[in-house]
Amino acid sequence: MRVFSYRANFKHLSVASLLFALVILVLYSKCNNERPQSMDSFPLISHDHDPGGRRLEDSGGGHELSLNNQNGGSILRYQPIECVINSDYTIEGRREGAEVFLPFSFIEKYFEVYGKIAEYDGYERFEWQHSYSKIYYPKEQYKPDGIFMSFDHYNVELRDRVKCISGIEGVPISTQWGPQGYFYPIQIAQFGLSHYSKNLTEQEPRVIVYENGENTAMPGWLLGNTKSHVENVLDEEKGSRVIEFITDTGSPSVTLNLKNSEDFELSFDFKCFDNCTILVILDTSDKDKYFHIHYTTSREAISRRGTHIYYGLGSCRSWRTFTRDLLNDLRKGVGQTNGKSVKKAKVSLRSIVKLSVQGFGRIDNVKLSTTAHMAHFYDAANWLLNNQDKKGGWPIWITRILIDEMGELPPGWYSAMAQGHAMSVLVRAYRKSGKPEYLKAALKATYPFNKLSSQGGVKAVFLDKYPWYEEYPTNPSSFVLNGFIYSLIGLYDLMMTASDEDRVEAERLYREGLTSLKALLPLYDTGSGTVYDLRHITTGVAPKLARWDYHTTHISQLQLLSSIEKNSLFQNTLERWIEYMKGKRAKHN
Repeated sequence: MRVFSYRANFKHLSVASLLFALVILVLYSKCNNERPQSMDSFPLISHDHDPGGRRLEDSGGGHELSLNNQNGGSILRYQPIECVINSDYTIEGRREGAEVFLPFSFIEKYFEVYGKIAEYDGYERFEWQHSYSKIYYPKEQYKPDGIFMSFDHYNVELRDRVKCISGIEGVPISTQWGPQGYFYPIQIAQFGLSHYSKNLTEQEPRVIVYENGENTAMPGWLLGNTKSHVENVLDEEKGSRVIEFITDTGSPSVTLNLKNSEDFELSFDFKCFDNCTILVILDTSDKDKYFHIHYTTSREAISRRGTHIYYGLGSCRSWRTFTRDLLNDLRKGVGQTNGKSVKKAKVSLRSIVKLSVQGFGRIDNVKLSTTAHMAHFYDAANWLLNNQDKKGGWPIWITRILIDEMGELPPGWYSAMAQGHAMSVLVRAYRKSGKPEYLKAALKATYPFNKLSSQGGVKAVFLDKYPWYEEYPTNPSSFVLNGFIYSLIGLYDLMMTASDEDRVEAERLYREGLTSLKALLPLYDTGSGTVYDLRHITTGVAPKLARWDYHTTHISQLQLLSSIEKNSLFQNTLERWIEYMKGKRAKHN
């Protein structure tokens, strides 16, 4: 069977080809009424390049089409034919002798394949793919202080289920399962791991310092009026000179010109005595609009009024350092909705115009940089450090229903994936900083692995024999594959970092989990892809096939495990799963 695409780029068609396409569009507008979906008219696309040119001839009545060369010889001859699909419905196709051509608009949806017309080397080609996801191959041998899988390609803060980056905590606020917004440990850890990995793969950032308190002449600061006051003072808490500002409520602010069109990561140290606001004015591509981002001492996560976007930083009674991605703050503000998803904003940032301060407070170390990956990484690591409970876990305060047959997880449940990801973050923070509190928290994170899901932990047992660490500790168990492997990676990172005495528990849990994975891994193989979990075994419902992006996650995880375990099962399965993405299938009888 040959396939024609209904998509075409008319910009590159010759006049003759355009006439050819127009005739086909007219003829193809006559579609069968029994089709379950609208099949728009589409042009026939020739895959042969004929420098001599072509012309289209109608054999009469629009029922038969022939494509002839300039010498009058027939190249192809097409006739309409009704195609019956599994005795359910019909669509209109084209026939050339024994060959039948179907529109790709049907093929794409029916078989879940993907295609597009691409032009390169001076020719148009139709590119067909069985999957939409991309495999990233490891740049180096995996190690606990190195790149985390392919997370250097992740942009967690750009996800539409991230409401914004919290001004108070510096980590994502999720709307994954609820529009109200909450802190989701898995997303926070992934945010940290992605920035840590980017820091290892990207160039050193350019940093421009606009104010660090050292110059007592204070160049660049402008007063709004005589009621505004700015002064270089010695701060006892900080032990260095800083800028102190005082303005009346509603009066013009104290301003520092920035004028930067390349560096959009803003960082500053800040302490507020009374009613402070830091305002950043942005020049955007949205019809030459200026947007105003207000960082206030409120606790409201984010709000917007016209071109004014507000982020709460909390009270700030003591010195705190803030790092803000101004482009992301702009886009999240513009894209806010009342639903779960943030709309993709079509606004871009031209330049940072100026920074203004209002109220009564102090500011220091005002900088703009191209990136600030390690600052964002430590925001994630410190959130995990400060929000771990006495049981060693990071409870998730949202109701989760995986499927009705498994019941709901009430707020406060633990996730083995969150525990493993947190270990991977905390181990890296410990290795980078040398601070023992990070390692201590990572060791404590093993506690929920020893409790069954029914007892408030994350452990399930398959067939009363194989321990499994649950991403979602449901009843009956779900046995999610990717979440389990992420927990193993976290245990491995901890095992390879802690002392011989402290690593015993992490190593035991890792080895037991690895044994279970070797036994259960074949259950996730469909012969043409993978399944997300084992709900079809534990509840008897239909399997949940893994989307291609989850399938590539499974592949990336096996790449990592194969590199550290040198196991033939992992390597053979990995190679087979890669082939599935190209349409290969297991043999049948």
